[in-house]
Amino acid sequence: MTAAELAEKAKYIADHYKTLYVLGCFGAPMTAANKERYTRNTAYNKKAARTRLIRAATSDTFGFDCVCLIKGILWGWNGDATKAYGGAKYAANGVPDIGADSMIKVCSGVSSSGWTGMAVGEAVWMSGHIGIYIGNGLAVECSPKWKNCVQVTAVGNIGKKSGYNTRTWTKHGKLPYVTYTSAAPTPPKTTEHKEEDDMTAEEVKRIVNEVLTERENARAKQPADGWAEKELKEAAELGIIDGTRPKSYVTRQEAAIMAKRAAKV
Repeated sequence: MTAAELAEKAKYIADHYKTLYVLGCFGAPMTAANKERYTRNTAYNKKAARTRLIRAATSDTFGFDCVCLIKGILWGWNGDATKAYGGAKYAANGVPDIGADSMIKVCSGVSSSGWTGMAVGEAVWMSGHIGIYIGNGLAVECSPKWKNCVQVTAVGNIGKKSGYNTRTWTKHGKLPYVTYTSAAPTPPKTTEHKEEDDMTAEEVKRIVNEVLTERENARAKQPADGWAEKELKEAAELGIIDGTRPKSYVTRQEAAIMAKRAAKV
């Protein structure tokens, strides 16, 4: 998976799926069986307020926590509500089951500066919490704060953004489980886009002939002179034009004069 695909998938989940913050959950649908399981598995989920939220969730709601969102996507989560973990397979694709603080430690290029130069798909981290940078000063995170789900937030280290809650992170770094690309590859040259020095004389001649043919075709579609003789005569009688230049084309100055005169008629 590329880093861009990771970021795109995270944003898609935030925008198109019903989600809920459930600690230790990497994309399981909130079926009756899963609700029973996740309200018993951690002290956090056993809290009365959290238990109520989990039990109130509909079966088409998927549970995540911050690091489990990243792991769930990398483990193959695909939103399949018929599967115990929404299509994810535990510890698949060589991605270990580690926490947020451990995940930032295995990242490369970890830094507490250079936020505006982050690559899409980098992890953004603060103690005990992690998210995914998706570009344009935004990140995707799953948090019990604000919307209590997978959500898009502004990276406060870059700046606030209208319409988004803001999180200020501590560090960022590149995950070892995805591929980062520095730039899009340059498309191969075609005959239509060759540099002039790379063209043969025959190719230059062909392109010139195509341009000339298009120009002649365009001219052929233009109305001939005298196409509006009746209208020009009427305009002269009204004093809009003086009738000395009844051509199909006029200068900008002539057009301005005619517009002024027409406004007075």
